[in-house]
Amino acid sequence: MSDLPRKAVTRTARLAALPLGIAGRATLGLGRRIGGRPADEVTAELQQATADQLFKVLGELKGGAMKFGQALSVFEAALPEEVAGPYRAALTKLQEAAPPMPAGKVHAALAERLGPNWRKQFRSFEDRPAAAASIGQVHRAVWHDGRKVAVKVQYPGAGEALLADLGQLSRVAWLIGPLIPGLDVKPLISELRARVAEELDYELEAAAQQRHAEEFADDPDIEVPRVVAQADQVLITEWMDGTPLSEVIAKGSQAERDRAGQLLARFLFAGPSRTGLLHADPHPGNFRLLKDDGPIERWRLGVLDFGTVDRLPGGLPRPIGDSLRMALAGDATGVLEMLREEGFVKPSIALDPDAVLDYLLPIIEPAEVETFHFTRSWMRSQAARIGDPRSPAYNLGKQLNLPPSYLLIHRVTLSTIGVLCQLGANAPFRAEMLDWLPGFAGEAAPA
Repeated sequence: MSDLPRKAVTRTARLAALPLGIAGRATLGLGRRIGGRPADEVTAELQQATADQLFKVLGELKGGAMKFGQALSVFEAALPEEVAGPYRAALTKLQEAAPPMPAGKVHAALAERLGPNWRKQFRSFEDRPAAAASIGQVHRAVWHDGRKVAVKVQYPGAGEALLADLGQLSRVAWLIGPLIPGLDVKPLISELRARVAEELDYELEAAAQQRHAEEFADDPDIEVPRVVAQADQVLITEWMDGTPLSEVIAKGSQAERDRAGQLLARFLFAGPSRTGLLHADPHPGNFRLLKDDGPIERWRLGVLDFGTVDRLPGGLPRPIGDSLRMALAGDATGVLEMLREEGFVKPSIALDPDAVLDYLLPIIEPAEVETFHFTRSWMRSQAARIGDPRSPAYNLGKQLNLPPSYLLIHRVTLSTIGVLCQLGANAPFRAEMLDWLPGFAGEAAPA
């Protein structure tokens, strides 16, 4: 794949072929079972083939298809274990790389946006991309002042591809939904569509990244690369080394997992409080564990890619902290009243407060204990409880509403918890909430 496919008919055909391929394999599998092969053996083969086709198409198309794949990949921990194996490798491939754009097209894009003498601004520039993602790819270079930099170049036609892919994906969401029990795929796709314009605007991304870089400058726990230059669809930032979180997930020690989890939880809650912005793309490819020769307790978390942020001038909304505190205190009536006030329960819906509390308490268990062990099995149990039509939690969940102002916060929180479960981290979630989540500690509301 040498370039971003731009013709809508080509991209639509590839995505539309997914259900045909899956249906064909299902028919083939039925024939094999009739022919005497064990059902579990046939099912495992079908799952592997489906995963390979689905994520090969998503990765090759880049654009919205890959953006969706990356968003979906953080929920891998919720898959039942017998299904997770075949999907895990295909999902995590989307977290770090995609087929690159040819060097000639990169040079043309840089000449158009930085001027015909763009090479004079660099001491060196590597044509081979260091990373490739959904709407752009990153090249390693050395800036004219000697700083190592990352040069992010947007794919030509990325905007049209994003919208075309997400529109088509919404029509085949029924195929993807069963991969993650309890996850409603259509709202996820709708929310990604709503963020397209912001995702494509590198000027907005540069401003968000620089805000974080300044706030966390010299921070002992979090590091964000500074912005060096920005011109249209090119963004140049300081280079960041480090161990990708996907590598820590794959083969990190428990101590490394725990440190990464602690820092990830800290950034989730401290970021909005300190910057007024919520980093809204928390898949493992956007984080680095910055190791040194010192003790693990002093290792830091590097954070990349601020193309999607939620603007929260007052930090995370106080009702989140208030409702969590009341739920842990057993105040079922108070929790239900607050959910109504915030729009999570529509006026026409009658719910039993105790049933609402029973629905919430298992989900918010990490906020109850000093250190919580995030595991795939815990996330799978929550997904199964909420996604099983026979479960009371499933029926109650269907009666809840997610207000638009909470959509991105909800997705980011779930995604971060998904990464923590992939890490298998022991993380002090409660301590971070007490420090940074308004209302959770019970302090008086500001005047």
